[in-house]
Amino acid sequence: MIICEDLLFSRGAKLEKYSASESVFREGSSAKYYLQIKSGTIKLNTFLEDGKEFVHGLPFEGHCFGESYLFTDHGYAVNAIAVTHCEIIKLPKNKFLEILLEKPELMLEINRYTADRLHFRYMISSFLAISDPMIKLQKLFDHLKNYFGCKEVYSFLIPYTRQQIATLTGLRVETVIRNVKKMQEQNLVKLDSTKIYY
Repeated sequence: MIICEDLLFSRGAKLEKYSASESVFREGSSAKYYLQIKSGTIKLNTFLEDGKEFVHGLPFEGHCFGESYLFTDHGYAVNAIAVTHCEIIKLPKNKFLEILLEKPELMLEINRYTADRLHFRYMISSFLAISDPMIKLQKLFDHLKNYFGCKEVYSFLIPYTRQQIATLTGLRVETVIRNVKKMQEQNLVKLDSTKIYY
């Protein structure tokens, strides 16, 4: 988690529940809350002119999202939609900024987290230039495993479904399924039902 939940609740944060497919915020709306996921997964996306969806990220339990917009007057450039049933801690913007003024070390944590996410987005953007699906999957899995500090073989459970992996990498879900199977044959991943261990 980015900010201790007890600290957030002590400053007036509320816990809100969202059903799958329910909108947390929409593109163009202004940021009024610091948002941290207590449980579930959120999808940050935009829709292109042809109606196609572009997914920017899939933050899950313990992550915050949309926090950079609390430091600007710009409206959100993305939508945030619950992928699963979610519980989200919401703290009003003014209370969030008060905490940062009182505890500047939290500002460093927020900046580090945002920098990590920017790195992830840059890496995902580079996938457009990679044609080999297995290399895309390995780069994604390597990044996730390193981010969570896992070193041992098969020690990291990939936190996304095959459909979510396809969305993040720009691949078709069938291509992800086929290539994950190839990765298993090459002993790069271990499969347990729907779970992928890397």
